[in-house]
Amino acid sequence: MKKGSFVSVADLSKEDIIRLMKKTESFETNPNQKLLEGKVCATLFFEPSTRTRLSFETAINRLGGRVIGFSDASTTSSSKGETLKDTIKMVSNYADLIIMRHHLEGAARYASEITDIPIINAGDGANQHPSQTMLDLYSIYKTQGKLENLTITMVGDLKYGRTVHSLLVGMSHFQPQFKFIAPEELKLPDIYKQFLEENKIPFQEYTEFSEDVINQSDVLYMTRVQRERFTDLIEYEKVKNVYILKNCMLNNSRDNLRILHPLPRVNEIAYDVDDNPKAYYFEQAKNGVFARQAIISDVLGII
Repeated sequence: MKKGSFVSVADLSKEDIIRLMKKTESFETNPNQKLLEGKVCATLFFEPSTRTRLSFETAINRLGGRVIGFSDASTTSSSKGETLKDTIKMVSNYADLIIMRHHLEGAARYASEITDIPIINAGDGANQHPSQTMLDLYSIYKTQGKLENLTITMVGDLKYGRTVHSLLVGMSHFQPQFKFIAPEELKLPDIYKQFLEENKIPFQEYTEFSEDVINQSDVLYMTRVQRERFTDLIEYEKVKNVYILKNCMLNNSRDNLRILHPLPRVNEIAYDVDDNPKAYYFEQAKNGVFARQAIISDVLGII
C-alpha cells in the first residue's frame, strides 16, 4: 500500500493499531482542533452510506477542514460512463485526501495506486471496512478495558459482511477466540477461516443462535443480512430474519458483555434491547468520529 493511504486492516501492524487507538482517545478528549485548516477532503461515496459518510464529514469539520464530494454516484459523471481511474485522477486535482466507498472489491487499493494523494477506504464491496474496524477496536477496548484474550461472537451475515472480515484481521494481534453464528448460506468464507487457522486463533461455528453461546461471550457483534449483496431475492427472504436478539436472551450473560453492531439495524436486534446497559451500538457509532479523526490526521502526517 502506498505510504499515507488507509486501505486495509491487513496493512496495519499491532503497533499501528495501538498508535491509532491512542490518537482516537486523544480526539475523544478534545475533538475540536484546527489541524486541517486549509485542507480539502473529498468524500466519494459510490454506495449509499449514512454513519460512515456523516462521521467522516463531522471529523473533517471538527478539525477545521473543508469537504467536497458526492453521496450519490448517479449524479456524477460515472453515470455517463466515466471510469474510476478518471474520476480519481480528476478529484486528485482538487483535494488533499480522498475518502471513498465503492461496490467493487479492491477499488480503494486500485485508487491508491493511481494517485499521489492519500486514499481512505470507506468500504469496498464485501471486502474491507478498515475505519469501522478502528472504531470497533476502540469500542471493545473502552468497554472491556483490554483487547487481549476476549471471546467475540459474530452473528448474521458473515459471508458478505466486510465489517466482520476487517475486525477478524484487526483482532488477530490480540489472542481472541471467535464464535461464528450464521446460516449455511452466509457462513464465513474459507479464506478467513484459513487466516484464523494460520494464526492459531481458535473459533467455532454454529447455525443456532442460542443463549448458551451468548453466555460465553465478552462481545456480541450483530450484523444485518445485506439485501444489496444478494442477486437472488428469494435467497435473501429465506435468511433475512433468521437471527433476532431479544432482551430476554441476555438474562444470564456476562456482566461485561457488550453488544456491538456496525448499523444500520433492520430486524436483528429487537428494540427492547436498546435500554439494556449491555447495548453499546449507538455509543459505538459515536466513537466513529474520533476514530476517523485519528485516521485522517495520520494519513496526512499531522501530529
